[in-house]
Amino acid sequence: MTSTWGRQRWRPWLRRGVAVLAAGAALAGAFTLCGCASQQQTTASADVMTSSDEPESRRRARIRLELATGYFQQGKTDVALDEVKQALAADPSYPDVYNLRGLIFMRLNDMRQAEDSFRRALALNSRDPNTLHNLGWLQCQEKRYDESIRSFDAALANPLYAERAKTLMALGVCQARGGRNEEAERSLARAYELDAGNPVTGYNLANLLFKRGDFKRAQFYIRRLNNSELANAESLWLGIKVERRMNDERAMQQLGDVLRRRFPQSHEREAYDRGAFDE
Repeated sequence: MTSTWGRQRWRPWLRRGVAVLAAGAALAGAFTLCGCASQQQTTASADVMTSSDEPESRRRARIRLELATGYFQQGKTDVALDEVKQALAADPSYPDVYNLRGLIFMRLNDMRQAEDSFRRALALNSRDPNTLHNLGWLQCQEKRYDESIRSFDAALANPLYAERAKTLMALGVCQARGGRNEEAERSLARAYELDAGNPVTGYNLANLLFKRGDFKRAQFYIRRLNNSELANAESLWLGIKVERRMNDERAMQQLGDVLRRRFPQSHEREAYDRGAFDE
């Protein structure tokens, strides 16, 4: 999967957990930041062996893994887990299968088995950045911030890692959750340089800048997001608060009109109508 994810994946991008930097709540959507690694698993082994070199057991496991990945992406978690079990029965030394199993258990909120799966994958391939990223996100979910940051750093240390923007984004979110706002801002800024179209990065970077009073820079990032089709109620509400701080009443009204029209039942629309800008 490329770092610029498909538009449909971003539709619920903030409701699934990114508002933590604004509200301090627990991140609910682990797979916004974590699950995309699973698509890369089906090709990882092909990079180290040709089809003629591939043992029959690995071939069978790879086919099962591809099926499991498809079911996982369709939300058919139980079927995906069954396919994973069959893949491991065919080849218990296949690290990518353990990585996907970890993602499945995270979706099932079984963090103990998820972590065990990621660590099994790392025991077989200790430098795999996708697994390190997923382990880091799990640790972040459990507020083990120091461990989480070490896992993300280890993933980023791999010079061949193609999903650096994703990991920098997750690192920045977790640093902010742990109260390391300056570090979080740097990580998110680096992620933005690599993938400026990522709404999670753009929102959280703008929010951090807003919180520390850098309204001009916050305006740049949130305007870019709100001028795209990926704007949602949270990003519009942040944009309204930024424009208020910048004394741009016309921009405030325009964003408010969009918020009322597109998200009439949202909490943000209700807060806007009440003028609750500082809550």
